[in-house]
Amino acid sequence: MAATETRLLLLGSVMIFEPVNGYQIRRELLSWNVQEWAHVNPGSIYSGLATLTGRGELARHDLVDGSRPVAVYTTTETGRHAFARMWRAAMETVDLLSPLGFHTALALMALVPRDEVAEALSARLAALDAGVRRQLAEQGGMEHSPPHVRAMADLWMGLAQTEREWLVTTQQRVRAGELDLLGEQPSWVPRDDDPGWVMARDRARYLELIARG
Repeated sequence: MAATETRLLLLGSVMIFEPVNGYQIRRELLSWNVQEWAHVNPGSIYSGLATLTGRGELARHDLVDGSRPVAVYTTTETGRHAFARMWRAAMETVDLLSPLGFHTALALMALVPRDEVAEALSARLAALDAGVRRQLAEQGGMEHSPPHVRAMADLWMGLAQTEREWLVTTQQRVRAGELDLLGEQPSWVPRDDDPGWVMARDRARYLELIARG
């Protein structure tokens, strides 16, 4: 996974649960199957958190939870600004053959206000349409290209059409108030055995420990 996308994923996952310890982040990301769609090596998650701390985008708090030492992470203002910038770029950059940045941004869409999500979807749709127009212009001179190259171009156009349909539908859903975005009351409840319940209790305890200094 590219460094920028790793930063986006780790910053976003910390923002969801902060304060949160490294084991919890690792477990949560693996429950998202990031090792498959994002090609994240589970062992790299801890080093990624350390790297972001060194960049000043995360703050590490070394606490004693009961009798157990634990390191928990929160995002800094620098980290939140970096997340917002990278999220917007990932949403608006169209690369049909390498959509990982876009997919990463979608996984973290609930961390973004509704108006900003709507703007990013509109910008991506405009960028996609511009790319299709360029591709159509290039196809006008492909009559002498090998057949398999023209077949590849047909595949790209098909991918673009499928994504365009999805973008239009999702844009309509966002404007209609659907989906759960930043600052809104969730419309779903996790299962009783969801680890998030334990993480929420840990979060409250970590906040108290941090406040004590």
